[in-house]
Amino acid sequence: MLQHLTVRYLDKPRAKNHREDLSWFCDSLGFCSGRDVHSMAFAIVDALLSRQAQATSSEAIAEDLRVTASRVNHHIRNLMDSGFLYREKRHVHLRGGSLKAAVEEMRKDTNRIFDELGRMAEELDAAHGIKNR
Repeated sequence: MLQHLTVRYLDKPRAKNHREDLSWFCDSLGFCSGRDVHSMAFAIVDALLSRQAQATSSEAIAEDLRVTASRVNHHIRNLMDSGFLYREKRHVHLRGGSLKAAVEEMRKDTNRIFDELGRMAEELDAAHGIKNR
């Protein structure tokens, strides 16, 4: 499974505000960067949360957001690539069923990736005669 995750350190919003907090959350995970000038990823996550993280179709989300299903599907694929969402048949699910669980699952994924990188780095160092202190 291809996974692409961006993690950025951003200052949290000073005042408690649901929309600003969710925007910070999405921005910190790189969901709303690059070509997503209309913050569709944020809107999709918000729509899923408004459905209490219940599985839903991309068509239903598109209807909620008043945009095309293809536009929603593009962003859902990106959110799936990050390990945040998954699709089962025609339904989109928040991984683990909550934001907290999704973050913890993504943390496990990154730990596995870094463990594998560490093992490979050790082999490459040894092959090149580089000693680890």
